[in-house]
Amino acid sequence: MQSTKNLSVVLHGIDDLRLEERLIPEPKDNEVLLKMGVVGICKSDIHFCVHGRIGPFILDAPMVTGHEGSGTVVKVGKGVKHLKEGDRVAIEPGVACFRCDYCREGRLNLCKNIAFCSTPPVDGNLARYHAHAADFCFKLPDNISLEEGALLEPLSVGIHTCTRGNVGVGDHVLILGAGPIGLVTLLTAKAFGASKVIVLDLIQSRLDKAKELGADYVVLVDQKAHEEDIIKKVIDTLGCEPTKSIDCVGFELTTRVAVQATKTGGMVILVGLAQLDVNFPISDLLLREVDVRGVFRCVNNYPTALELVSSGKVDVSSLVTHNYKMEDALVAFRTFKTEPENAIKVLIHVDSEWSRS
Repeated sequence: MQSTKNLSVVLHGIDDLRLEERLIPEPKDNEVLLKMGVVGICKSDIHFCVHGRIGPFILDAPMVTGHEGSGTVVKVGKGVKHLKEGDRVAIEPGVACFRCDYCREGRLNLCKNIAFCSTPPVDGNLARYHAHAADFCFKLPDNISLEEGALLEPLSVGIHTCTRGNVGVGDHVLILGAGPIGLVTLLTAKAFGASKVIVLDLIQSRLDKAKELGADYVVLVDQKAHEEDIIKKVIDTLGCEPTKSIDCVGFELTTRVAVQATKTGGMVILVGLAQLDVNFPISDLLLREVDVRGVFRCVNNYPTALELVSSGKVDVSSLVTHNYKMEDALVAFRTFKTEPENAIKVLIHVDSEWSRS
């Protein structure tokens, strides 16, 4: 008989998050059972809590939340060769089908059959135990902690963003938004060799963190500021037009600023999705040949993330502002939701043996 000693954080509906015991799953073929170590809270987790949906993904049944996770292998399913009991791993949350055209092209994040943790109807990994496809579990070297392992997921989004934007040496990069994704994008852009990075946000404390993490310039934006004034401020501060602009917010204002501030012949990378539809300055794209690329999650980026963290080129632990025990997970979610000026990356330590000391 399966044990029910699997404390999980389950979203039942809007503003209805509960701690409850579930069955410990059995790993299927090509899966491993993980004793979860650390899970980070993402803005998308909060969005599901507040709105019950993100775009076409609608919560219509109780769902275990969480997708930024790491853990230790406690059981290996049939067919698994590269992992064994005791291995510590980072979890890539999206399990692709490997059969569709997108998968065969290597674009697994676009797979129509992907099962992504904590995206309805798929359960997430914020539980004591979680079964996951072994091909999407990456063994951690000894010098990477479980805390850092959980942060490889957001870092991989930053890597995918900078890869899609061909960010490199000589680039002057504008990043709109100093939330977790904006900050990992900053870390990645600097690691990829960007010459200058300027970061914009509405919250000074987040800009202070961006400066601490290596931003060359930060600009506090007034919520009522006009786009023309913001664009002028960016160019005056940077000393030139950005060659690459990355919108990690996704409001109409930030998208318009990104497009119009970018150098002729440059590139805009859209990551954030705060509004489903925006009024887009299409003439700027046509007359100035500004390229626009979208970013959806990440793909094939975990090896690079592991290398950046293991080599010391990127310090993801500097993003962590709050730590909570599993039993205090509901408090952790409330903190992330209500303290945007203070809570950048909130980690939940699932392992019952963890303590602040």
